[in-house]
Amino acid sequence: MSEPIVASMAEVRSHLADVIDRARREETPTIITRRGRQEAVVIDIQEYQRLRRIAEDAEEAWLNRLADEAESEGTEGSVSLEEMAALLRADQS
Repeated sequence: MSEPIVASMAEVRSHLADVIDRARREETPTIITRRGRQEAVVIDIQEYQRLRRIAEDAEEAWLNRLADEAESEGTEGSVSLEEMAALLRADQS
């Protein structure tokens, strides 16, 4: 991936097709600014999907670590999923 290009909202608006083509063909992201502040980025869809997979894998690994830690702490004071569902239903009544 190339270094990103920084462009204002007005520049992107007037050259949107070029911005998209640059992201797709050249793998060059465009950071969009508004009033001098970075607001968004245009990237290729494949790069977006790759980043989503990385984020989902990291979240899954984190949740697995939490589950492993909870399991290693033992089951004293814990309730089953069915018991928790019943407690939540009772609270809603």
